Parts: sequence; C-alpha cells; structure tokens
Amino acid sequence: MEAMRRSGIEFILVANEASAAIMADVCARITGIPGVCHATLGPGATNLTTGVGCAYLDRSPIIALTSESGDDMLNRISQMHIDHQALFAPITKWTIRLTKDNIAETIHRAMRIAVSEVPGPVHIGLPTDIADRIVSEEDPTFTLKPDRVSAPDPDLLKRAEQLLAKAGKPILAVGLTAARLKLDDLLIAVAQKHRIPVVLTPMAKGMLPEDHPCYAGVLFHALSHRVADTYRQADLVVGIGYDPVEFNYEQWMPKVPLIHLDTSPADIDDAYEVACDVVGDLQQSLSYIAETVPVKNDWDFDGLNKRREAMFRSLEPGPDTFGPRAVLTILREIMPHDGVMTCDVGAHTHLIGQLWPTPAPGLQIMTNGWSSMGFGVPSAIAAKLCLPDRAVACVSGDGGFLMMAGEMITARRLNLNVVFVVLADRELSLIHVKQEHKGREHYGTRLYNGDFFGSDYIFGVPVLAVRSADEMREALNKAFAANGPIIIEVFVDGTEYEWLIT
Repeated sequence: MEAMRRSGIEFILVANEASAAIMADVCARITGIPGVCHATLGPGATNLTTGVGCAYLDRSPIIALTSESGDDMLNRISQMHIDHQALFAPITKWTIRLTKDNIAETIHRAMRIAVSEVPGPVHIGLPTDIADRIVSEEDPTFTLKPDRVSAPDPDLLKRAEQLLAKAGKPILAVGLTAARLKLDDLLIAVAQKHRIPVVLTPMAKGMLPEDHPCYAGVLFHALSHRVADTYRQADLVVGIGYDPVEFNYEQWMPKVPLIHLDTSPADIDDAYEVACDVVGDLQQSLSYIAETVPVKNDWDFDGLNKRREAMFRSLEPGPDTFGPRAVLTILREIMPHDGVMTCDVGAHTHLIGQLWPTPAPGLQIMTNGWSSMGFGVPSAIAAKLCLPDRAVACVSGDGGFLMMAGEMITARRLNLNVVFVVLADRELSLIHVKQEHKGREHYGTRLYNGDFFGSDYIFGVPVLAVRSADEMREALNKAFAANGPIIIEVFVDGTEYEWLIT
C-alpha cells in the first residue's frame, strides 16, 4: 500500500472484495492491460474468488493479490489462515507464494502467464512479513509480452477451404475468442465475401451489426428458437473463435461436420464430427478464409431476413406496455451510440443478448462464462473509470443489485456518472421462468414485498422511481446529465420474460 502511494498508482477501495476482482477483470477487457486486485487473508480471499472465477471463465488477464500468513505460521493453526494456493488453484492459471528471493521473477512471469492464450487470472500470495525483508534480486527490464501463439497448419487451412467450398449451407458460429482478439473487421469481410449467415454467442455481441444481411442472431438468449430456425438448416458449422465456456457446441448445433478455427482445440462430444480442427493464430486463420475464392451456397437470404425481422419485431415493446423490453428500448434510444452498457445476470440478461443493438465489441459487457449475479454494478464502475468520457449504464435486476448495493458508496466517493437501471420485479425472475417451463410451482423466488428502495436516496445516491415510458425518458435524460451516480428504479412486470426465454 505504501509503495503504491509513493509511486502514484491509484488504489480504488471497494465495499466487497468480489467487486475488486470483477473491476480488475473489466479494466483488463477494456484496456488489454491486466487488472490488479487485492484482498486480505481468509475471508477477504474467499470473497475475492467470486470475481477471480469470473476472470478465469470469462478469459480476462488479472493479477489477484492476497495477504497470507508469514512463514513462521504456515504450518500452525492461526486466525484467518487457510491454504490460499489450494483455494485459488482451480480458478487461476497459476498461483504462487512470494518470497524475498523471487519477487521480480514472479511478477514478470505472472504478467506473461496472465496475458498469454488463453488469458486469465494469476494469484500471488503476499506473506504478511515480507514487506520488512530486504530483496535479494535486481529487477530486470520488463515488457508485457504474451507467449507467441503458433501459426495455423497450412494443410488444415486448405482442408477448411475445401470443405467450405463443398458445403450447401455453411454457417459461421462466432464466439468469445474472436471478440477478445477484436477480429470484427475480418469477420465482416469473411461473412460478406462468402455470404454466410452468422450466429453469435452472447459475449461476442458487437462482432457483426444486427442489421447486417448475414446476421442470424444470438445463441441461447431470448427467442432462441427463432435463431434455431436458421442454424438447423446448416450442413456445415464453422466455429470462429468459438469458446465452449459459454455454450458447448452440442448444446445447439445440428449433427453436421464442424470446422473449428481457434487458439485452442475443439471441445465437443464424440458423437459429432470434427472435420477440421485448425488451432493457432486466429487472425491468420481468419485472414486465410477471407482471401479465398468466394464460395457459392444455397442459403435463402430473403428467408433469413424475414426470420431476423420477425424476431426483432417480437422483441419490440407492445403498444401501451411498460416492461423490460420497453425499458431496454428506451435506454438504447437515449444512450449515446458509443456508450457502454454493462448488465448483471438474470432474466434480463437473456433479453439483452438478443434485443440490445451493439454497434461494436466491448460496448455491451456481460459475464457468460462464470455468470455470477452481482457482476453488473462493479463492471459499470470499472468501465467508467477506464472510459471517463463515455456514457456508462448498468442494467441489473433487483436480486443482482442487492448483492453489490454497497458499491453505491464507491461510485459516490469517486463521483462517477454511472446510470444504474434497476429492474424491480420483486423476483428472481430467471428461476421463476425455469420453474414455469418445468411445470413446477413457483417457490423461493420472491425477494421482498412493497417497493424495492422506498426512498429517494440509498447511500447518498439519488433514486428516481419510474413507472412509465415517459418517466423513463425523463429520468434517463436527467441521469446522464448528472454529476455523479444515479439509480433509476423501474417498476416492471417480470411475467414478460416467460414467453421470451425459451
């Protein structure tokens, strides 16, 4: 702490250690530089693991630091002491305990491991007595350089080209890796040149504009059966940066051959045919496909366009209704084109995945690998810290907001103009919907009775209560022009989710 103070490194105090790790994750996503978070030993470390797990399964490079018992107490029973390396091993790429003889080597190796494919968190334990010891090594010159990803096999690329040329109805399935590597321009070039429909995983939103002729929709989110009407026609699936951490291939794809282009090998059930598994530098692989002779296929793009437009019409709010669809539509209407929207986990996430127009990668931030409730609030704070000149909004259910409500103090202290839109439907709506679909009675999903906030302020942050479309527009205009954070409490009926989530 003293070293950071002296060197001018900004330290952001948060209300919950999980928030620290989530914020480090989102800072890494936005800047490409590993985020760093710290927690004390014992309960601080266990709280931190929620956010570290997010970075692990959402593929973000972070350095997680925790205090640890000194060497003299390692094998003793003492207050707050557990084995942190055992705790963090399953949710990090590497975990190590610092000593006075390995500081520079450890930090440099940790950074390299964190940013190398597949990126993720590294944990470093800081013994409580190390600060007073004399370092025995010099600090060599350091550059943040990931391990090099090997080039794809030329023969496999040729094989992929041949399979694509023979297919009648190929489809491109674009995932998290492609989004992480910011290959949207290449993807658009491939889709346009070869005229192939594209489906996206939720964390790949923004890779292809929703109004593009090749856009077929987002997998496994609202009205996913409409998206299935397209991909079930495919006779070849081409996975581009498809990370199964969001959805395994076999959860959706028809039993047709698979071409997999990624930095990691295909992970799919043996019942499916992996016709070509191209592992290596994804930009090189996609560039190769972009440069091949345009393929001919049998896709009916008029039919695709009609299915896409029908899906989007179904996502439009009904006349004189004010539910989650209307809230999101109005937010998108008022929020600047380059604004960043983060969301929590819940029924609204499924709606956002399909409904929210995302002009470019990184303008909609969610967790879909780890999928922890509570993600929305700290991720929005991190986005505003990294992009202070952008409009930033967070869409959260009341359940997710409850988990991180204490971070309103953080947003207020930092005077961050983040607009927190809280969909108050009094339920854990996603669980409610799942019970409905399984024919179960609704049980254990009611959060509270009466109003959620019941006040004009929470932790000193203004709360604007909204019950109509006109009130929503007025509140949003006021909130984005404010000096500091504002909460918009939106009273909605969660039953709208029941027919949207299939």
